[in-house]
Amino acid sequence: MTIADELVDLVDEDDRVVEVVTRAEMRARKAAARHRACYVAVLTSADELVVHRRADWKEVYPGYWDIAFGGVLAAGEAWDDAARRELAEEAGVDAEPVLVATASWSAPDTNLNARVYLARSDGPFTCPDGEVVEVTTIPLAELDAWLEGRDVCPDSVDLVAPHLPR
Repeated sequence: MTIADELVDLVDEDDRVVEVVTRAEMRARKAAARHRACYVAVLTSADELVVHRRADWKEVYPGYWDIAFGGVLAAGEAWDDAARRELAEEAGVDAEPVLVATASWSAPDTNLNARVYLARSDGPFTCPDGEVVEVTTIPLAELDAWLEGRDVCPDSVDLVAPHLPR
């Protein structure tokens, strides 16, 4: 099965499942296909934020920097399970994500319900699935300056940044 064939829950504003479609169908419907996505910000023991650059082959925001690991939930997948899975797949770490926020986010081509998590880990960040091509850490006090002048995933900035300890 390819990533395009994976099944995804489409949900309403109250997060009730209204339809199950393939990821390809979800992407084709754009903003009309509200779905679920989780975001896991990782902080080191030195209170640095782990940031990463996405692979150029990614469907959404290819080559962009991101301040959280995460992604679309599979059909029927529990939120906390998805957060742990995404952290293991994308970062290569086993950490316990803690839920810090529930929100929705919209852009011209995307409409989603989100849960934002924080996790602690000092790595190593092995990024086993190939979706991440570069990892670095940023002191939280320097995050705003780091964000300037970079292509950074706007959903993560909007959803995650307000919940980072400052």
